[in-house]
Amino acid sequence: MEIEGLRKAYGSIRAVDGVDLLVDEGEIFGIVGPNGSGKTTTVECAYGLRRADSGTIRLFGLDPVAHPDSVSRLVGVQLQDSALPDRIKVWEALHLFAALANEPIDEGRVLEQWSLGGMRTAVFGRLSGGQRQRLLIALALVGHPKLVFLDEMTTGWTPMPAARYGIWWRRSGPRAPQSFWSPTSWTKRSGCATASPWRPAAE
Repeated sequence: MEIEGLRKAYGSIRAVDGVDLLVDEGEIFGIVGPNGSGKTTTVECAYGLRRADSGTIRLFGLDPVAHPDSVSRLVGVQLQDSALPDRIKVWEALHLFAALANEPIDEGRVLEQWSLGGMRTAVFGRLSGGQRQRLLIALALVGHPKLVFLDEMTTGWTPMPAARYGIWWRRSGPRAPQSFWSPTSWTKRSGCATASPWRPAAE
C-alpha cells in the first residue's frame, strides 16, 4: 500500500492533512491517535469508500476508487461502524462473504478460531457487541485477503479476549494475510497492531 499526500476535509475541518504511508508485504502497520484524529477517514479513503480531496492511493498498484472490484478481491476490511441485516445468521454471513472470494479460508475453521462455532445459527441482531465485532473481523478474513484493514477491532471486547484474538494472524500459517494494517487509538506492541481507545485493553 502506498499513500502520498492524502488530504480530506469536511467543510472547514481538515480530518487528514498530508498523510504519507508505505506498507510492504508481510508488514504489520498501526496508526496511533486520539479519537477524531482522522484514522477512520484514512482507512475509508485507502479502501476507496471515500474520495480523497487530494493525494494518491495505490493498493497493489491499483487506485481503489478507479478499480473497486479488483481491490475488493485483494483486500479485507473491518470498519469501525459496520452492520448486517438483523435476521441474517452467523453462518449465512460467513458463507456469503466466502462465496465472493477466489480462495476463501475454510468457513468452519474461521468460526472456531473466532469462537463463533457455538452461535453459527444465531442471528446478527441477537449478538452482543463483542460477538458482532468478532463476526465482522471474521468476514474481513474469510476471503483470504492479501491485505487487511482493521479499524478499532477490539471495540466492545473485554481485555482478555481482545488480547487472545490479537495473536490469531500468527496462528494462521500460510493462510494468514500478507499485510495487516490497523489504526489504533493507543499503541502497537509485540509485532501485532492492537486497536483500542482504552490503554488496558490494548496492553
